[in-house]
Amino acid sequence: MDRNTKTKNVLITSILIVFILLIIFSLIYIFNYYYDMYKIYKESNLLNEISIDTDIIPEEESDEPIVQEKTERMLKLEELQKQNSDIVGWLEIENTNINYPVLQSSDNDFYMNHNSKKQYSSGGSIFLDKDYNWDTPSSNLLMYGHNIKTGSMFHNLLKYKNEEFYNEHPTIRFTTNKDDSTYEIIAVFQSRIYYKSEQNVFRYYYFINANNEAEYNEFVESAKKASLYDTGKTAQYGDQLMTLSTCAYHTQDGRFVVVAKKIPMAVNEN
Repeated sequence: MDRNTKTKNVLITSILIVFILLIIFSLIYIFNYYYDMYKIYKESNLLNEISIDTDIIPEEESDEPIVQEKTERMLKLEELQKQNSDIVGWLEIENTNINYPVLQSSDNDFYMNHNSKKQYSSGGSIFLDKDYNWDTPSSNLLMYGHNIKTGSMFHNLLKYKNEEFYNEHPTIRFTTNKDDSTYEIIAVFQSRIYYKSEQNVFRYYYFINANNEAEYNEFVESAKKASLYDTGKTAQYGDQLMTLSTCAYHTQDGRFVVVAKKIPMAVNEN
């Protein structure tokens, strides 16, 4: 075999190896992508996997009366919290893909890329800002979630650009182990992460707790002013607020934000 033929064979072999490696890496990427999507789907289905017999009241050693006003969802959430104490609630916007556990940790990084079982997941989790204080509680439940183009996590928040969608989905349900509540949306707006040098801008992502009534009212008024349309709803000092935030691509470091307030009411039936 002459030298040219050997060189040609080596070249063909090298190309074949590269081609096979590309196929293998592509298959691994595709598998990981769909496995990630499967894990995200499993997150939204966690409550359905838990069976609660609400007719059976567990025996308690304590002499304190058993609270029987808890909804089935609250009881299911308590079961989830046994698996991971970082689970602080369950968030749902009816008839959308937003139906997930809410996590909170000591930082705002871990659940950016981990699910409720603390497994790595590029989709991350819906998570509550680390500075929210449940003992107070703080004025504003500030929650973050990825905008995943396949429609999961907080992607459906962007549908609130359309006022008709808001009219059909004006409320948010948030369940903790102590409360099962409805929040009505008061404002929907586009924003971004601002530079430190920028003055007189609405940094909604800094608002967790109001030190006084003026700070609270300033946040509500700024959210209403920034809103894409008038919802006809507002909040008064002392109302529990909720702010949902996700990435948006209308500008660099863009964000899409939904602000809601808790509706004072009895525990839901379901």
